[in-house]
Amino acid sequence: MFAIAPVAGTKPDIYEEAARQLQGLLAGERDPIANAANASALIWHLLPDLNWAGFYLMKGGELVLGPFQGKPACVRIPVGRGVCGTAAERRESVLVPDVHDFPGHIACDAASRSELVVPLVSDGRVIGVLDLDSPLPSRFDEDDRRGCEALAAILVAGTDF
Repeated sequence: MFAIAPVAGTKPDIYEEAARQLQGLLAGERDPIANAANASALIWHLLPDLNWAGFYLMKGGELVLGPFQGKPACVRIPVGRGVCGTAAERRESVLVPDVHDFPGHIACDAASRSELVVPLVSDGRVIGVLDLDSPLPSRFDEDDRRGCEALAAILVAGTDF
């Protein structure tokens, strides 16, 4: 059994420890659903002030709900729509301080105020996105972006998508 170790300190400290724990969780397992499920649970427990943490995986040219922690969510998101679809289309992370100011935001949970989406890219193709929502405006910053990009890279490298 894997025990999530709580982390105190700065955001970079938290992400450094999250990366170490994620590598341990993925060791010896390559299944995408199992690994994304454990990654979302780890993120949910280590990062404060989230109301959703999970993945959308690319299937048939659209993002389809994958493993997550939080309230039930939108099932399908077209590439180019909302924050998740925009990150997939641009192939770059999208950090939104206030989702009410993001044109075309898809409100799966009315309590969400800020969002960070990191694309998962393998062999030059987008295979999904890591999506984090918070009920707090401006919850995410550049430390979160860098940290979540590192976590996404660990997941992609350790998984057979």
